[in-house]
Amino acid sequence: MSNFVAKFIRDESGASAAEYALILVVIGIAIVAGALTLAGSIGNAMSAAASCIDTGTTTACTRAT
Repeated sequence: MSNFVAKFIRDESGASAAEYALILVVIGIAIVAGALTLAGSIGNAMSAAASCIDTGTTTACTRAT
């Protein structure tokens, strides 16, 4: 039993798994932040397009530069 405990304490594969989990968390947070930013931009573009279509004139259509 003491041999098992000694091997368990020296084993570092769990540390690698924890590092991979942290990397995945950071990547996941970056994806969520990017999605939220894009969602706002896409929503604004859709609203502008809907406004342009509703009025039926080009004066309501503004182009973002």
